[in-house]
Amino acid sequence: MNKNLLIIGTGQYGIVAKEIAESMDCFDKIDFLDDNNNEIAIGKLEDYEKLTVSYRYAFVAFDDSYLRLKWIQKLEESCYIVAILVHPKAYISPSAQLMKGTIVEPMAVVQANTVVAIGCIISAGAIIKHNCFISDVCYIASNSTIASCTLMLAGTKTSCGETFKMEKELEGYSFEVGM
Repeated sequence: MNKNLLIIGTGQYGIVAKEIAESMDCFDKIDFLDDNNNEIAIGKLEDYEKLTVSYRYAFVAFDDSYLRLKWIQKLEESCYIVAILVHPKAYISPSAQLMKGTIVEPMAVVQANTVVAIGCIISAGAIIKHNCFISDVCYIASNSTIASCTLMLAGTKTSCGETFKMEKELEGYSFEVGM
């Protein structure tokens, strides 16, 4: 089976996704689909169904969390494997779990017993402490810290350098990993 990756979107996250995918050194070929960039895209967004034979993996690189989730679902329905992209210079605890469509940039940390759900963006230098649950399509900005035992609701965004925690932490609670 091929190890080709199709990135949906050529904007700022598309370029970041491509560079991280290249640094992972596990994809044979990486290309883009985009409606607004004919220079580097091999086709329009509507072409995704035609390319399932040539590309086994896909990744959605849209800033808009609703569109990101919608496209992840469309890609799965068309039999793509939605990739998880993790830069080699990020640290992911062995007991942490990352779900499809998530990207982890360089120098980010995801600590023990943390779950990062579908389509999340974990920016460079972000730290997610232990026993957290990061819901679908969250955006954790550069140098943000997510406090231990925090539940982050779907679509939540942090600002650069922010410390994010729940008003009442979930002390003593451990999220189950390994669904």
